[in-house]
Order: sequence, then structure tokens, then C-alpha cells
Amino acid sequence: MITIIAKWTVVAFGIFLILVGFLMLFAPKIARATLRKAGSTNFINYAEITIRMIPAAAMVLYADFCRYPDFFKLLGWFMLGTSLVLYFVPRKYHHNYATQAADILKPLYIRLLFPFSMLFGGFILYCVF
Repeated sequence: MITIIAKWTVVAFGIFLILVGFLMLFAPKIARATLRKAGSTNFINYAEITIRMIPAAAMVLYADFCRYPDFFKLLGWFMLGTSLVLYFVPRKYHHNYATQAADILKPLYIRLLFPFSMLFGGFILYCVF
């Protein structure tokens, strides 16, 4: 049962990344505004970190059943580890980093980066199926 839940969580994560790619392509200002909000409040900060841990744990749990198990385990553990680190980074620093990144990533640059999100999401789906 846990394997099935992990599989569909990873599938949802892949679809999410593809949808983020579409957002980056067609509404880069919204994507930039969303990035700017990262860590802006305690709720947003800890919610985003916690939500990020869900597909990370699912990748670790489902790794043995996908096409590239070592890659899935490594990526899942990396996402879990960096999420745990972010729990202890002061929210202010996290928000300042996100704001600086949003300042650097102009809408044109965000549009240019959209294929990476879509390809990565597609790769995750390919690995699962």
C-alpha cells in the first residue's frame, strides 16, 4: 500500500514540475512573484519545506521500483536533507535568498528556464512508468 501511495506521489510531483514549466513559459511574472514569497511568513516557510519533503520521501520509498533506483534514492535523500537544513536556517535568510533570486531572474530568464522544469518532470514520469 505504501508503495502505491509513494508511486502516485512521485507521479504527482512529476506532473507538478511540468505544470510549473508551463507557468514559467506563459506567466513568468506569476512564477517570479511566487518565488519572491518563499520564506516570507512562518507559515509559508515551514509549509513549503514540509510539502517539499513529501515527494522526497516518496522518491526514496519508490526508488527500488523505478528505472533508475540509485538516482531516485540520491535525489530523494538530497531533497530530504536540504529540507531538514532549511528548517534550521532562519526564515529571514531564506526569504532574502528567494527575493534576491527573484530579482536576478527576470521574466525573460524564467521563460528560458521553462524547459528544464518540464524535462525534469517528464524524466521523473519516465522513471516511474
